[in-house]
Amino acid sequence: MKKILAFLTILLIFSACKKLELLNENTKDPTNVTGESLFTGAQKNLFDQMTTPNVNFNIWRMFTQQWTETTYLDEANYNIDNRPIPLNHWNVLYRDVLKDLSQSATIISSTSYLDPDPAIKVNKLAVVEIMTVYTWSVLVETFGNIPYTQALNVNNVNPVYDDGLTVYKDLINRLNAAIGKLNPAWGSLGTADNMYQGDVTNWLKFANSLKLRMGLLLADIPSEASFVKTTVESAAPGVISSNADIAKLVYLGAQPNTNPVYDNLVASGRNDFVAANTLVDSMNNLADPRRQFYFTQVDTSTSGTPKLAYVGGIYGESNNFFSYSHVADQIEAPTFEAMIFDYAETEFLLAEAVERGFSVGGTAADHYNTAIKASIAYWGGTEADAAAYLSNPRVAYATAAGTFREKIGMQLWFALYNRGFESWTEWRRFDYPLLVAPPEALSVIPLRLTYPTTEQTLNGANWAAASTAIGGDAVSTKLFWDKN
Repeated sequence: MKKILAFLTILLIFSACKKLELLNENTKDPTNVTGESLFTGAQKNLFDQMTTPNVNFNIWRMFTQQWTETTYLDEANYNIDNRPIPLNHWNVLYRDVLKDLSQSATIISSTSYLDPDPAIKVNKLAVVEIMTVYTWSVLVETFGNIPYTQALNVNNVNPVYDDGLTVYKDLINRLNAAIGKLNPAWGSLGTADNMYQGDVTNWLKFANSLKLRMGLLLADIPSEASFVKTTVESAAPGVISSNADIAKLVYLGAQPNTNPVYDNLVASGRNDFVAANTLVDSMNNLADPRRQFYFTQVDTSTSGTPKLAYVGGIYGESNNFFSYSHVADQIEAPTFEAMIFDYAETEFLLAEAVERGFSVGGTAADHYNTAIKASIAYWGGTEADAAAYLSNPRVAYATAAGTFREKIGMQLWFALYNRGFESWTEWRRFDYPLLVAPPEALSVIPLRLTYPTTEQTLNGANWAAASTAIGGDAVSTKLFWDKN
C-alpha cells in the first residue's frame, strides 16, 4: 500500500510540474502558424502601408502634391521630423512584411504537402520571393543604402548597410530566378493570396512588370547599360497586358480589413485633406475625364445659381475643407481596392523603353496611347472619353510639349493618383511635372526619406558609414539612380 501511495504522490507531483510548465507558454503566440497565413498577413501589411494616408506612416501624396492639408500643415511643407514617418515605414516593411515573408518561406520549405505535384510548393515559394523582392525594392527606392545581407537576423542588432545599386541588381537577379521557377500549369497559395488568389499566370505578369520597372529605374546609370538592356528586353514579353491583370488587394466592408483611405478620411471623422491645386489645375487645363473619379466638385457660384467645379486647395497653405474638392466618394469607400501595379503604368514603361532604344515592340506613341486609355477605362471612363482626351494637341504624343520625359512623366502623374509612392518615384525619375516647394517648406521636395533616428542611436557606426556613402542623410540627397 505504501508503494502505491508513493507512486501516486510522484505522479501528482509530475502532473503539477507539467501544469506549471504550461504557465510559461505564450498562448497568444501560436507555434504552429502556417507559412500561408504568414504570407497573407505580410501581404496585407504591405498594401496597407503603401496605401494609407495616415501622416505617421505615408505622406507620398504630399510629396507629389496630389493632396494638400487643411489645418495641420507640417507634412505638406515637408516636415518629416515631427512625426516618426521614416521609422514607421522602415519598421512596417522590415518587421511586419519582410520578416513574416522570410518566416513564411522557411515554413513552406519545411512543410510536407498533399498536393498532387511538387510544382505547387515551388510556385508558393516563388510567389513569396516575388513579394519579398518588391518589398526590398521599395526600401531601396526610399532610403538608398539599406541593411540587406545582414538584415532579418535577430541575433545581429547592428547590421551593416549594403550598397543600394548592388542590392537592387541582386533583387533583379532574384526576380529572374523566381520567374524561372513559376509553373502556370499548377496553383500556388490559393485563397491565402489576396492579390491574385494563387493565379500563377498573373504572378508571372506582375513579376515581369516589376522587373521592367526595376530595370528602367537604372537606365540613367551609364555603367549599367548592358544590364538594363537585358533586364528590360527580357521582361517586356511577359508583362501585365490588361486591366484584368493589375496587382491589387480588395478590402472588406468591416474593420479592421477596410480600405486605409476610408479608415483615415471617413471612419476617423477628420477633415484633414483636400485635393491640391497643383494636380487639379493641371487636369482642369486638359479637361481630363478622370477628374470626376478622382475628386468631388464644389459650388463656385457667387449668385443663386449653382456652378460646380473641381477646385484644389492651395498646396502647403491652410485650406477650408468645405471650399475645395475632396477625394472622390468611391476612393473613400471601405471596400475600394489598393494597387501596387497596373496596366497603365506598364504601358507607360514600355513607351519609355522604346524611347530609350530597347527592343520591346510597338512605338512609344502606341504604348503611351494604350496607357492613357487603360487608365481612363480603369477609373470608369469611356472609349469616347479617351479618344477626346487623346485628340487634345497638348496630350497627343506627337504634339504634347517636351521630351519623352515630360510627356510620359506628366501622364504618369495623372495616372498614378492614389498611388503616392509610385508617383513619387516616377517624379524623381522623370523630373516632371515641374513641382515647386511651397513658401513655408522646410526643405526641397524630398528626394528620399532620412534614416530612422533609432538607427543613429542604436546602429550608429553603420548608419554613419551609410550616410557618408550616399552623400549625406538628408532628404535632398539624390539616390544612386536619380541622375537628372
